[in-house]
Amino acid sequence: MSGTAVHSGKSSRTLLGLAQACHPLPSLAVTAVAVLLGLGNGLDGPRTILLGAAVLAGQLSIGWSNDWIDAARDRATGRTDKPAATGSVSVRAVAVAATAASVATVVLSLLLGWFAGIALILSVMGGWAYNLGLKATVFSGAAYLFAFGALPVGVYAAAPGEPWPPWWVPVVSALLGFGAHFANVLPDLRADAETGVRGLPHRLGPRAGVIVMAAALAAASAVLGLSPAGASVLYSVVVVTAGIALAAATTVAAIRAPHSAIAFRLTVAIALLDVVLLITITA
Repeated sequence: MSGTAVHSGKSSRTLLGLAQACHPLPSLAVTAVAVLLGLGNGLDGPRTILLGAAVLAGQLSIGWSNDWIDAARDRATGRTDKPAATGSVSVRAVAVAATAASVATVVLSLLLGWFAGIALILSVMGGWAYNLGLKATVFSGAAYLFAFGALPVGVYAAAPGEPWPPWWVPVVSALLGFGAHFANVLPDLRADAETGVRGLPHRLGPRAGVIVMAAALAAASAVLGLSPAGASVLYSVVVVTAGIALAAATTVAAIRAPHSAIAFRLTVAIALLDVVLLITITA
């Protein structure tokens, strides 16, 4: 095999490893929601593309930094879903990618304007703060509240006139982020415990963790149902009732079997309901 072929194969493996290490689904989901919010608030095509690039770069930097910082811990617990831990991609490559994505985030965000840029950068800093140590403290959820609360502020500020979002938009986004924190951590409680990571979900345990997650998402539903101006009474009743009913069903499922997939799927249903409503209402 020629040296060129070997180099090409190594580069392909590195790119594949980086693609897997960036936490692709959450990164793309957050970017898609940000882009849809931007479109709903008057962004033109070029600025929408710039916003999407800035948010995606930030999410990639958070995902890569997570695998970079946690490589030794993931390796110790035998995580097979983390490329940096399994050796599918080198820790150095992930570190370089995270750094490059961070620089790109700053540049792309500030091209949207100082107000929007600073808000978007602060959102990403919340994710980095989590990776750098907050994840192992009782304040782990605060990083998600801050990061997801700041994100829509940046999205709105990127629109003409740099408007501030209605108060309930960052509140709903922060609550969704808080729920996402529990959804992300709860499946890994045992592995995290082996390496000394004790964030808020770890301290609460699986049963209470699912209940808190459901409560946060139900609260987001309640805010979405009651706060938007011009919402009809029927809309408010349906949204609030649906959110609370799903949360109640989740709580019952969690109490009966905290490790059951049913409770987790119900919280996913609440989250999807809230995200769809958030995008629809703000459009």
